[in-house]
Amino acid sequence: MDILSSPVLLAAIFAIVAAASVVQAGLGMGFGLASAPLLALIDPNMVPGPVLILAVATSVWAAWREHGSIRWSELRTGIAGRIVGVCAGSLLLASLANQHIFVLVFGTLIGSAVLLSVSGWRLPFNRFTLLIMSAFSGLMGTITSVGAPPMALIYQSRSSHEARPTLAAFFSIGSALSLLGLYISGWGKPDDFLLALLMVPPMLLGTFIARKLSSGFDKRFRPMLLIISAAAAAVLIYQGLT
Repeated sequence: MDILSSPVLLAAIFAIVAAASVVQAGLGMGFGLASAPLLALIDPNMVPGPVLILAVATSVWAAWREHGSIRWSELRTGIAGRIVGVCAGSLLLASLANQHIFVLVFGTLIGSAVLLSVSGWRLPFNRFTLLIMSAFSGLMGTITSVGAPPMALIYQSRSSHEARPTLAAFFSIGSALSLLGLYISGWGKPDDFLLALLMVPPMLLGTFIARKLSSGFDKRFRPMLLIISAAAAAVLIYQGLT
């Protein structure tokens, strides 16, 4: 892996992952949206596998801490939708001819995630809408490791205290399913786990930093996150088209 021999690239990866971990700890989701587009610009091999591995680890821990507050009926519906989305995402990945096309699809889906986040679209929370948004989450998460925006859209009417435990459980299982689909489709790589291990120290640093920040985190960081993600998506789409 060339990135391991480049101090500049390693420093950039550490900074991206630390910042994304601050976002994750502050908002309860968003690690993928904050990290995946920029990591893909550095090296497409950094996504989606390594980010999904970290997503499993962080979500399992969060779900375990609040397992008593998980809403199991919502989780079952969400996982059913996620399975559908993972299958669709795996089939799409298997049909991609090369990494050039992957970068184009990746950038397009990241752009879609940003648009979902800023759409202001309000959905009624019921079993059907949860199933549909969970399927979109599975599709996007399997290809890009960014599955949070559809779930944020459906859970926006819930308080973070209500939503966080169930979402953590959803992403624990859902990210593991996406990782499985990634390898079944042939896009999983042997270096994924080593790259994920490389990102653990900055992830822990970012989590520590987030604890020191004030409660105004969401208002201050969310617009910046979306602007950076949109810019990265535009560059990725351009790279995929040229």
